[in-house]
Amino acid sequence: MPHLTSTEIAGRIEDLYGAPLADLEVHTQDQPPGMLSALLGMHDDLALAEHSIDVHRDHIARLLHPERQIGPHEVSHLLDGSRRLAEAVAVRDAQTKSVLAVLQSLARVPAPAPPSPALPAPPLPAQSTAHSR
Repeated sequence: MPHLTSTEIAGRIEDLYGAPLADLEVHTQDQPPGMLSALLGMHDDLALAEHSIDVHRDHIARLLHPERQIGPHEVSHLLDGSRRLAEAVAVRDAQTKSVLAVLQSLARVPAPAPPSPALPAPPLPAQSTAHSR
């Protein structure tokens, strides 16, 4: 499964709906829930999971700083931070998989072509009243 960031997912949503994400979010506020609002919600969940990954990774890095002593108190924080990081990664992966599946099932519908000028119908062949033998 390719790992796409929330920014890349946002770009795909914008391409699909032909508008910037901010405009799409405003548009959904006036509409009943539908596919667009579901995609935007999935994107928000993915962005939140990515932020959570960054926060927990940075916290663990601070706890593991080479100049810092690791005592029994820090070990419990390391374990908790590692668990939270693993949960955030699992959420990110699940959200990415779900939103990609939905996006791959959708395609942007091209705008309808303008109607062509009406052409006269071809003349019908003349029908003979004589019977064939």
